[in-house]
Amino acid sequence: MSSEVFAVVLVAAIVVITASTSLAANRTRRRIETEFDPTAYGMPPRAALMPDRAGPPPGASRMREMQAIADAAWKDDWRPAARYVAAAGQDWDERWSRVGVLVSIAHTDDAWLRKWRMAEPGCCDAAVVEAHLMVQRAWQTRGSGTTRQVPRAAMANFRAQLHAAIEAAHRAALLDPANPNPWVVMITAARGAKYRHSQFRKLWAELTTRAPHHYEAHWQALQYWCAKWHGSDRAMMRFARRAVRNAPTGSPLAGLILRALYERGMSHPLEEPFRALLERRRLKTATKALALIPEHDPHLPELRHLLAHHLVRARMWKAALDQFRLLGPWCGAAPWTDRFDPAKAFHIARGLAATRSKVETDPSRQGVVSKRRGMVW
Repeated sequence: MSSEVFAVVLVAAIVVITASTSLAANRTRRRIETEFDPTAYGMPPRAALMPDRAGPPPGASRMREMQAIADAAWKDDWRPAARYVAAAGQDWDERWSRVGVLVSIAHTDDAWLRKWRMAEPGCCDAAVVEAHLMVQRAWQTRGSGTTRQVPRAAMANFRAQLHAAIEAAHRAALLDPANPNPWVVMITAARGAKYRHSQFRKLWAELTTRAPHHYEAHWQALQYWCAKWHGSDRAMMRFARRAVRNAPTGSPLAGLILRALYERGMSHPLEEPFRALLERRRLKTATKALALIPEHDPHLPELRHLLAHHLVRARMWKAALDQFRLLGPWCGAAPWTDRFDPAKAFHIARGLAATRSKVETDPSRQGVVSKRRGMVW
């Protein structure tokens, strides 16, 4: 058989196998959607799923606190906002989270922020909120389309706004040299501003000198190093592995590899199911690491969603079922929110995990039972 004929036969075989696998997957999804009873496995029913949040909302007292800050700000009283950020002290991750709350408030009305800046021109927190707001508005100008889809004028405006935000963040950094959050703003803007690798590494060195384990900074840097921006799969995975290796016990940074794996999977969707089988050891390590993250950590639910997704892809059914049980009704996070119907995608994934896990259930309540082990995802 000639090499040309062999290649044709091989391609045809792959097409047949792929088509057969796709048909089996569709049948399995339909059966789970119509017959699977999650309550038999200790999970909430389909009707109770909540695709609007990744996890439980903040406690009532925290919600009242944030609402009071917003109400005061919209009445031009910026002082509660200033106290709210300052109260985080040198917990830089928490301080960044609180900056994000103030940016959300300023999106609706930023008159209070301008008054804060005028009243306290030397306040780093106010300057960081302003610079971060500038970055977010720049991305709104650009929109969510690809580079080719964004009009040239809009793209030029986008980059001009980002450079202005970076300059504002530089000025903020001078107001409090120990504060890493101005550098997080710069890291966030760098990929859209088309920073070269050497420029980005200088920003990264400044950031990590101040806060070596800052979660949001690492997430933004991971985006910079991914293939769709200024890096590659190899550079991104290398960056994520280093972050995980250096992460303190209980830090959400231990889950950064899950974000990297998902980013790689979106770039190579046809390869992802096969690559997932090679990541089982890494997923076991990630499972143990996530178990050490405090339950109140705001990043934990999103990481659990990604872990559950990767465990299903790797056909680690029992481990995936454990994560779905921890997630409960919440399904407002990637990868489910990247689908047309997040609740449906989440329900089917947990159905696969449950029915293939061989976990014993009450036979009178058990839904779909499948013992097949073929690739169905």
